[in-house]
Amino acid sequence: MSANRILALLELLQDRPGLTGPQLAARLEVDERTVRRYAVRLGDLGVPVEAERGRYGGYRLRPGYRLPPLMFGDDEAAAVVLGLLAGRRTGLSVGEAATESALAKIRRVLPEALRERVRAIEETVDVTSRAADAPRPDATALLALADAVRRGRRVRVAYRSFRGSESERELDPYGLVFHSGRWYVTGHDHRSGEVRTFRVDRVARAEVTGAGFRAPAGFDPVAHVVESLAGVPYEHEVEVVLATSLEEARRRIPPTVARLDRADDTADDGGGVRMITRVERLDGMALMLAGLGWRFTVVRPEGLRDEVRALARRLLADA
Repeated sequence: MSANRILALLELLQDRPGLTGPQLAARLEVDERTVRRYAVRLGDLGVPVEAERGRYGGYRLRPGYRLPPLMFGDDEAAAVVLGLLAGRRTGLSVGEAATESALAKIRRVLPEALRERVRAIEETVDVTSRAADAPRPDATALLALADAVRRGRRVRVAYRSFRGSESERELDPYGLVFHSGRWYVTGHDHRSGEVRTFRVDRVARAEVTGAGFRAPAGFDPVAHVVESLAGVPYEHEVEVVLATSLEEARRRIPPTVARLDRADDTADDGGGVRMITRVERLDGMALMLAGLGWRFTVVRPEGLRDEVRALARRLLADA
């Protein structure tokens, strides 16, 4: 008997008392006989469920029955609420309405005095960082991927690329990474034969298979995700030599933006850095280079030189 579905039945009875057997069966994706078994099991656990026959009958908790409040102290309740609010703000959450639903359930079962303090946190806390605007991943897919990573099991995923093309592939997931407001999964992609990184919010479906795998010794999912994001196949590959030290360049330019190495044709005094990256728009790259404030030499492509000259003319005209 599924404990998760029994708990789901309890949630339905609290939220929508009077749902009929067929309605509950449809929501739980079981048959009516199973709904009756779940109701009996709740009764065995001390939760009185009543079933009323007739046209307007249905399942409900016994009138007057209330679940005991969650045994949260003030610090614990504040920690849970702040965690939910932070997840909503940073993108470290799932679904579009999961946070609001969880907060509503916490409010419903907390004692009144503590419930008011929790509401005060929600209404008064402001955050200075910009809210993440990335799409939230589907909870079912995220949980399936996490289970596959932990147990070393291959997954079959339905995926949509950033260009909108859809594919189905098998993946040995080595790790899940949350980076800059987005969830990523990285691992061996059997379709390409390479270690690849995929955005979890673009995974429409993830099914754990029976095939097992062993991740390479010492594999670092975070490092691989950060490096692979700098190599996203945008339209233009850019190579520029920056007149600065490698340490300063790494401080200003994240590894997700570009690959940075000491330029081969410079002295060892920290006087030049080769930056290689890919971009969709060359005019945006020109603006970034100008904003860095260092002298630079464009190696390729020729179109970037044209955009830098055009930007210089606009700046001179504005000055």
